[in-house]
Amino acid sequence: MIVVSGHVVTDSELAWRFSRSSGPGGQHVNTSDTRVQLTFDVASSQAFPEHLRQRLLDRLGPTVTVTASEHRSQARNRSAAEERLAAILERALAPPPRKRVATKPSKGSQRRRLDQKKARGQTKRLRGRPSAD
Repeated sequence: MIVVSGHVVTDSELAWRFSRSSGPGGQHVNTSDTRVQLTFDVASSQAFPEHLRQRLLDRLGPTVTVTASEHRSQARNRSAAEERLAAILERALAPPPRKRVATKPSKGSQRRRLDQKKARGQTKRLRGRPSAD
């Protein structure tokens, strides 16, 4: 069971697969199915209201798959996969950012910018060779 923004995703909506993990570990890795693959079917989920499920579908697609194999035990990989899935769903459920309203630079900022450009040009002109006058 995963709780995301106050909504509960039940275990019946999660599909688990276990396999042997790669990497170092010796005999333990060769005999234990510690790698965890967690799949969540967004399209058929009943955990979220329709508008939130549609937001998830738009941002993540119909299914979300998370894999965890960094721990030596299956239980720790299971909890890591659940945490990762919860974080992904949390980010996808966030409301879209507010639209930026275009604004013009103020008269004062335009004047300051041009004054800085003139001062910089004057500095560069003074670095040149003195005139022959």
